[in-house]
Amino acid sequence: MALTESTMVELGSPAPNFNLPDTNGNHISLDDLKSETLAVIFTCNHCPYAKAIEDRLVTLGNEYKGRTDLVLISSNDIENYPADSPEMMAEKAKDKKYPFPYLFDETQEVAKAYSAVCTPDIFLYNKDRKLEYRGRLDDNWQQPHNVTREDLRTAIDTVLSGNEIEFKQIPSMGCNIKWK
Repeated sequence: MALTESTMVELGSPAPNFNLPDTNGNHISLDDLKSETLAVIFTCNHCPYAKAIEDRLVTLGNEYKGRTDLVLISSNDIENYPADSPEMMAEKAKDKKYPFPYLFDETQEVAKAYSAVCTPDIFLYNKDRKLEYRGRLDDNWQQPHNVTREDLRTAIDTVLSGNEIEFKQIPSMGCNIKWK
């Protein structure tokens, strides 16, 4: 497991398009996501950093449903990491009752287009699909009960209220994406 920090893509960058299968075999594209804000989160099943925050993501997904689309994307090489296969993704989505799509990026082209490098790697876009936030979920990935700053939640609230994010955006960190 190599600890990797997100690359902190330039704010204002447009959301790259995608059209990927979800855990039910349906294809979801950027154009299908119509809420006022969009959080694109690169993740996977096996990474301890990603696993540690998945319940918090489910909570966010449920709380912001209809106002913010959350979409999870796994781009890992499944030949060497079979726990991240579409079948295992479907199992995880069902077990955790994901209120958002969990997409598989088999070619890894979407991860490359977003400059995603780690799991989790989080990108928040406004209604015009311009990047407003990229960074960590909160300030304590290991101990949810010790979180004192919920960066993604604050970013979503700020963008939904029409204001600019003024706090320092701290990179997300996690396992590197498992490239082919």
